[in-house]
Amino acid sequence: MRKIIPTVLATLFALSQVFAQSPTSPDLQSHSIDFFNPAHKEVKEEVYKFRVEYRVEAGYVQNHHRSEKATYENVFMHGFRTGATFDFILPLRFSIQTGLLYTFTYGKAQQRWAPMTVEDYTTPNPTTGLVYTNIIGHRLYEHQLTIPVRAYYNIHLWKDLNMFFYTGPQFQIGVALRDELQPSLSPKTQEWLEAAGVATRPYDRYADKELHRFTAQWGVGGGMEWDRYRLQAGYDFGLNNQVRHKRTSDQQMWEWHWFVSFCYRLNK
Repeated sequence: MRKIIPTVLATLFALSQVFAQSPTSPDLQSHSIDFFNPAHKEVKEEVYKFRVEYRVEAGYVQNHHRSEKATYENVFMHGFRTGATFDFILPLRFSIQTGLLYTFTYGKAQQRWAPMTVEDYTTPNPTTGLVYTNIIGHRLYEHQLTIPVRAYYNIHLWKDLNMFFYTGPQFQIGVALRDELQPSLSPKTQEWLEAAGVATRPYDRYADKELHRFTAQWGVGGGMEWDRYRLQAGYDFGLNNQVRHKRTSDQQMWEWHWFVSFCYRLNK
């Protein structure tokens, strides 16, 4: 018993000396007790460094040629967009994105016109033998170039997983908007429409100066990013009336659209 008491006291004294040392002491850096010490926590500080991230993008897009007062045909255009973007990385998890994207969309619509005379209700088409319906069918094929200018904010979630949101304008340049018209008009109705300047044969709406080629939009959106892979979606609101040659003073058409796309970062 006399030998046990001095041994216990010596052991307690040695342990007290260990615990009395600073957690940052070099003698304890490899000691397992640091694992249980909440004050000993390694924090990695983010060091900002300017860089540019290069991405390729491809996805689905739906354009909406929208007329609030029905002064122009409402058309939903479906298609795809693809291209390259450049992200300029800023402090505090912000970034600015720009680039060049190509968009192709396709859509259909119909316009009905009132017959000019009572006979037009019953006049048969000499080719088909059917009564004229006085309808113009539209098959639209649109090609556009898009330049986005987006402000991104990134939120780190876990490891290489990030969430992001963006807002900002984008500018679209119409390359071609081919309207393959399919009219079913009585002769008098077609004559009246042509006199009023309404197209009844296939044409390009941009080349014929019916619509402005330039479109400004404001967009909002977001998505998720894992390592080099990014999935995003957004909606863009048209800011300018695209009708260039107005047949009535209130004629208008705005182009809005939403999209979902997949992006891949090329550099590390």
